[in-house]
Amino acid sequence: MTEVSRVAAIDCGTNSIRLLVADAVDGGLREVDRRMVIVRLGQGVDATGVFAPEALERTFAACSEYASLIKSYGVERVRFVATSAARDVANRDEFFAGVHARLGVEPDIIAGSEEAALSFAGATGGLADVPGPYLVADIGGGSTELVLGDADGVIQAESLDMGSVRMTERHVRSDPASPDEVAGMTRDIDALLDATVVPLAKTRSLVGVAGTVTTVAAVALDLPEYDRDRVHHARISAAQLVETTSWLLSSTRLERASRAAIHPGRVDVIGAGALILARLHARLHGCLAVDELLVSEHDILDGTALSLLE
Repeated sequence: MTEVSRVAAIDCGTNSIRLLVADAVDGGLREVDRRMVIVRLGQGVDATGVFAPEALERTFAACSEYASLIKSYGVERVRFVATSAARDVANRDEFFAGVHARLGVEPDIIAGSEEAALSFAGATGGLADVPGPYLVADIGGGSTELVLGDADGVIQAESLDMGSVRMTERHVRSDPASPDEVAGMTRDIDALLDATVVPLAKTRSLVGVAGTVTTVAAVALDLPEYDRDRVHHARISAAQLVETTSWLLSSTRLERASRAAIHPGRVDVIGAGALILARLHARLHGCLAVDELLVSEHDILDGTALSLLE
């Protein structure tokens, strides 16, 4: 069988849709292009159970843009994965048809076990000097994936129904969020962390991935604008995480929007995402002395691209 030399992976989540074009190099990947568009596909899904027409329109526009890029790069194999937002909606057939019409591939609604394996593979590549087991935390718009694993692979994983968009839509009505609204989010987050089947006590290193975590890191590092190279493998202390989360929750929308490191599509929801991250880290820090958050720009998107080489 002819080896695939150039692949494209697309990850469609509740808040964003992302593209990675990469070449196969020595069993790994060399990045050619990486893009992200905030489409808010999960807009209102928690309340309505369907994708809103305007959300589908935004998502399909991004798919058309990605299709042009994929063609121009001469990609040989494409995989489109969708997770939290697309699992249970009533109008998923409309979503499937629209994606296929533009990209020529069927969306792959992956099971939680595969999502965990892909995220873990993408996030932990190149972490030979970091002690395991690792807890990989992927905070999305609709859900948070927790994946515990080591050099041999995934030990345990779970998808929790808490994400930056879901928590914001469920609780926040004020600008900035009121103390009662923050308390409501905190109760929901803590209850889900209390009930997780992932054995958090085995964690030696916390690795955070995806847009919520990388945005929080950029703010914690006080970057004048988003800098992927500085964010990748940055180490954020407990004190930095607490301070950053406090500011994101207490600031107004206008104040958050003034920070160039925060993508405009995350301005409304980043406070809730930061709170999820902070509550998870506080639990590990308090009980297990996990002092730092290690941030990775590599995640399920990279794992999906790697799967195309198999």
